[in-house]
Amino acid sequence: MTINVILQILTVGSAVLMVTCILLQQRGASLGAGFGSSGELFTTRRGLDKNLFEATIVLAVIFVLSILTGLLLPA
Repeated sequence: MTINVILQILTVGSAVLMVTCILLQQRGASLGAGFGSSGELFTTRRGLDKNLFEATIVLAVIFVLSILTGLLLPA
């Protein structure tokens, strides 16, 4: 296995996990929020919601760094 194959696996894996984390996050936006009448109450993140949010950030950083590393390494 070369480093390029490992980076491709890391990129695809982090992308799939990041999409999964984004879809699992709860958002209280209703249909009215799209038209400007948002009645949301913003609270601090706690528990699983906070862990999913932080995991999404970590996976996004891994995703971007793996792409940049793949571009900078010689083929």
